This record gives sequence, C-alpha cells and structure tokens, in this order.
Amino acid sequence: QSAEFPPECRDADYEKRLKAAFPIHPEVFDRLYTDWSTLVKFQRTRGVLRLMAAVIHSLWEKGDRNPLILPSMIPIDDPRVLFELTRYLSDNWLPVIEKDVDGANSLPLHIDSDVPNLGKAHATRRVARTIYMGSAPTASAAHRGLEDRRVKLGCVMPGESPAIFADALRRLAAAATYLYQDGPRVWYSTQPTVTKLAEDRAEQLKRDSDKAVMELDKRLREELRRSGDFARVHPLPRASSDVPDDLDTRLVVLGPEQAFTKEADCPALTAAKAILETRGNSPRLYRNALIFLAADKVRLQDLDEALRKFLAWESILAEKEALDLSQFQVKQAETQLKSADASVTARLPETYQWLLVPFQATPQVPVSWQNIRLSGGEGLAVRASRKLKNDEFLVTSLGGTRLRMELDRVPLWRGDHVDIRQIVEDFARYAYLPRLAHTEVLINAIIDGLSLLSWQQETFAFAEGFDETAGRYRGLRGGANITVLDSGTAALLVKPDVALRQMENDASSSAPQPGAGAGSSQPGTSSPGENQEPIPGTERGSAPVPALPKRFHGSVSLDAARVGRDAGRIAEEIIAHLSGLVGSELTVTLEIEANIPNGVPENVVRTVTENARTLKFTSHGFERE
Repeated sequence: QSAEFPPECRDADYEKRLKAAFPIHPEVFDRLYTDWSTLVKFQRTRGVLRLMAAVIHSLWEKGDRNPLILPSMIPIDDPRVLFELTRYLSDNWLPVIEKDVDGANSLPLHIDSDVPNLGKAHATRRVARTIYMGSAPTASAAHRGLEDRRVKLGCVMPGESPAIFADALRRLAAAATYLYQDGPRVWYSTQPTVTKLAEDRAEQLKRDSDKAVMELDKRLREELRRSGDFARVHPLPRASSDVPDDLDTRLVVLGPEQAFTKEADCPALTAAKAILETRGNSPRLYRNALIFLAADKVRLQDLDEALRKFLAWESILAEKEALDLSQFQVKQAETQLKSADASVTARLPETYQWLLVPFQATPQVPVSWQNIRLSGGEGLAVRASRKLKNDEFLVTSLGGTRLRMELDRVPLWRGDHVDIRQIVEDFARYAYLPRLAHTEVLINAIIDGLSLLSWQQETFAFAEGFDETAGRYRGLRGGANITVLDSGTAALLVKPDVALRQMENDASSSAPQPGAGAGSSQPGTSSPGENQEPIPGTERGSAPVPALPKRFHGSVSLDAARVGRDAGRIAEEIIAHLSGLVGSELTVTLEIEANIPNGVPENVVRTVTENARTLKFTSHGFERE
C-alpha cells in the first residue's frame, strides 16, 4: 500500500517523526505550519496551541479512543474548534463548512448514511475534514489543494483500507457544491462549482419529465439493437396496436409508467395483459409470441435521477460559452458528463430486470404469468433470451420426436393429418405449447422428424396433399430428406400408422396377387374382431367417451345507432373464444334490413349500392314495395 501515500512516508525519518509527534500525526503539524501559517493573522505557535488545545479537549470529552489525531479526526463540528478554524478566514467559509464539510446536514454525513460501507468508518466526513484542513488557507494560492495521496494520509488509520477513502472522495467530488478537483488535486473554495448549477438543472427536470423519457427511449432503442434470440424487439409501445400480431416471438419493453411492482395492481402486468389479449380493437391471435420486459419501480427512481444528471451536464456543456465557464469548469463538466453517462449505462440493466412471461400448463386452465428477475451485465434482450432459454420458456431448437409428442399431447392432429401452416399457427397462438423463437425452429423440427429412419414409431410422414375423392394422400413419403421451404408450405404431416397403411396398400396393389390358398378367408370376410380398428377416442373394452358439441350458431339484433360498439363486444366475448379453439372455422354473417316509409333518395341509393359492391356484399338491393 506504499503507493497509496506520499513518497516520504517510506523513509525511516518519517517513523521518527511519528514517534516524536505522538499522539498527533505529523500531517496535522505539516498542514498547520505549512498552510495555515501563511495566513496573516495566524500565529505559528500561539495559533497552533490554541487550536490543538480545543481539538484535544473536544476529543477527550467525546471519549475518542483512536490511536492518533489525524487531520480527519479534527472535530470541525465542535463550535470551539470551528471558531479557531474560521477566525482567520472570511465569513464566506461558514456556509461551505455547513454544506460540504462537517455541518449537521452536510453532504458528507448524507453520503455516509446512504452508503453503509463508508458510514462504518465515517469515511466521507473524514475525507472532507482532511481536504478542508489542507485547502482552506491556500484557496487563493496558485498551487492550491491536496493530492489524493495526501488526503489518504490524513485519513487512514492502521488496519483500514485506503480504497474506502478513495471511494468516499470520488462520491464527494461528484456531488459537492464547493469542492473542486483537477487531476489528483482537490480543494474547497468559497465559489460554487458548476456542480451546483447541474443540481439545479437536474431538479428542474423533475417538473419537465418529457426530456428524461425521450433520453430513456433513445438509450433503450440503442441498447435493444442487439435482439438476442428474439425475432424483434418493440420498445416502449404506447398502445397495443403498436405491437404487431406476428408468428415469431418478440420482446415487448414496457415504458417507465408501466413499472413492475409486487403489489396487486401492478402497472406492468396490467399493460402486458392488455397487449397480450388485444391489438387495437381486435383480439390478438398469436398470444404465444410475446414476452414482456418491465422496469423495477424502485430502481426506476435511481435511473431517472441518473438521466436527469446526465441531461443537466449535457446542457451545461452545450451552453459553456453563454455561461462563460473557465477552462477548468469546462473540464470538470466534461468529467462529470462522462461519469453521469456511465451511471445511466450501468443503471439501465439494473432497472429493466423483470420478465413477464405468459404460459399455460394445459389447454383447460387460464393463462398464468411467470415473473422472472434478470441479472448480469449483458444487453437487455440478450440476457433476457438467455434466461428464457435456460428456463425453457423460449425454444431455439426443437427435435422431430419432441414435435410428435406435442402433436399427440394436445392433440394438434386434425383427423389423421395436420397442415404444416396450421401447426405454425398453433405454436404461435396457444400458450400451452412450447414458445418457439422463430418459425424456422418448427420447420427444422419437421425436417428432422421426416428424416428419421424410425419415423414409423417416433415421428410422422409427409404428404403433398389429400385427395378427398379417392381418400388417399398424394406424394406420401417418410424416412427421407424432404425440403420444407418455409412456414407457408402447403403440405401435410400424416400420422405414421395411417401413412404406413396406405404405403402397404399401394405396395400390395402394385404386386402380383397370388391365388387364394386353402383355409384362407374369402375376400371381404374376416374373423370376428379381426382387422377392426378401435373407434378414435376410445380403447378396446372401454365405454365410449361422450361426444363434445361441434357446432355453434347464434343470432342477435344490434342497435342501429351502436353497431360498432355491439359488434366489438360480440367479437371479444363470443367470436374470440370460438376462434381460439384448435381447428375452429367460423362464419360470421351480417344481415341488414331497412324500412324507409318515405322512400330512399336517388343519391343514397347510388351511394349505398356502390359501397355494398366495394365491401363485397354477396347480395344487396333496394325494393319498391
């Protein structure tokens, strides 16, 4: 630790000085005889004796048990000591001490109380006292202030770490009104630094929060350029209509007004539910394609403070000529701007740490929400996708056998087969299915399943289509490398047993038919129970499962003055539930009948007829009676 202190501390003579001056540290005498003695009214002998008498008496009254009296141990908060330290200075130093050195509500005390690691040693208060003792009498000198190494020398007791006081100095320099810093040298002055101006401007931004929100929006968009394993990222949507209804999984980053809290009325959860359920005025179809990232409500306050400080320093530098800043003040503002920028960068991932993930265990239960706290210093979307992959809430790779398991579990089969396009939609719509990062994940799983030699037992077959008239599949294949171009491919996945049956029938029909042997069954006959397939949905010997209703029909009269409102409610409360069922096909028809006793004017007839034709009415017309 020798590099943490001035070079003379390594000399043997310094040990002799310590012993000779004990219990007062030699640094105290150096400051008094070197710096304070330059004051006109300060008497080298009597002034030092008066001050040290007040210091020792105050420490004795307080029961101070420290082994040495360092500059940092001088109790400036004691009125007698304060009088001795200010009687030779101008009255301008009193507010400096009160605010930035050792007042009852001074900044060092606040920093020590806010940072427990510093508060245990009163590190910031001790640093402030040391700087004051070394800089107050030389404030007008050309070479003013103390080096940071000499500040540590005036603070560190045996057994203490110099790093604690270095941290305290850094925090104090960033927030103090009267403390200046130029490289390694620091000093107090009676003139406020630009820090005070920055504090005032940051406080004003509390009343004008739009600038902070715009800066947050800009930084989030810059940060979210790295989308991780998400297809896209939607930062700060203002409404559900800002989030498209697409097949690929996307990350929605909620705004600061939609922060996460564990209270019952969580704004983030409310906003996420609204976006998940609707897009504008329409029900959202692909609800398994959205994941939400929200800010922590408590951490958001720290981020807002950092943003306001950054904007304040940025505005000061932009107006440096109008403010007539000195070269030193410009340099200080540039340093503080870099520090504020780094603070915002560090606090952004600390604030946006909550993932809100919708999921369903089974199709029969409602959608639930999983709240996942993120950690780590990676990009927001990158670490979110990594966490989701680890917890299997986001799937970037799917095997053919896993796809077959999902097809059977729900089931997703539509009879003996299912359209590939339908499977793609199913995985994007239903939260009880694995959430796939991209549609390509499903396509690759299909290709993998089709290429397996064990497809008959583990996966499925491929068909180009189904001939309803002939009751057979066209282009039926299995266990081969088949190219599925994209999620829009018009092709089918077929149950392996059904595919195998057709393949065997095709093979037997193309082979020569041998004569029937003795004892063979006659064509068209079979033994009781032989070759009989079980009824779908039942097992041999079990009672048949009651059939579920398969059709719905309904009609309702709408208020002609409130058609939009009533139709919207019907869409949300009836149609949305039915369209969400696997394999559902809906037909919605709107009938209009108008009776006009006084007749319809010609211009209205023409307008309505043209509009009906444009809106593709299947039938329309006017009647005279």
